[in-house]
Amino acid sequence: MAISAIPYGRPSDLSAAGVVSEWRGTCSTKHLLLLALVYRKWASLDAALVHRVYTLTKSEAAETWGPGVAACVPDEGLVDVHTYMTVTISGRPATIDVTFPVDEWDGQSSMPIWAQSGEDVEAGSDPLGSKADLVARWCDPIIREPFIAALAANNP
Repeated sequence: MAISAIPYGRPSDLSAAGVVSEWRGTCSTKHLLLLALVYRKWASLDAALVHRVYTLTKSEAAETWGPGVAACVPDEGLVDVHTYMTVTISGRPATIDVTFPVDEWDGQSSMPIWAQSGEDVEAGSDPLGSKADLVARWCDPIIREPFIAALAANNP
């Protein structure tokens, strides 16, 4: 899936247009771009964004991204908020996660969400605002920001 191949990193313009113009995006901004494309081309898919409040352990970070990213995760883990998309395809609900590169997808079934467990919250009509509220409530910026920077630096 092409959007998943866009390098991970926070664009200065937190929007779908920002992802395209700066050619980088986070889970939130890449899914904003995907949502805009789905609304334009496949409005019948009934797409929506969802935020997942989750805890990442140091060992999960090491297994997923290696020691550089894991070094930014405290021993007790870190709480973050991940954004993904839900759609209805052929009458069935499916999840889509284009945050990181996806090699294959059949276009019908659910993709795995890389933040495997946590509390899901519908993003609503203001996905960036609802995410900012969750981040302010659950995340420690002193821990979270170096983690986000390490993910961006970890691009292949």
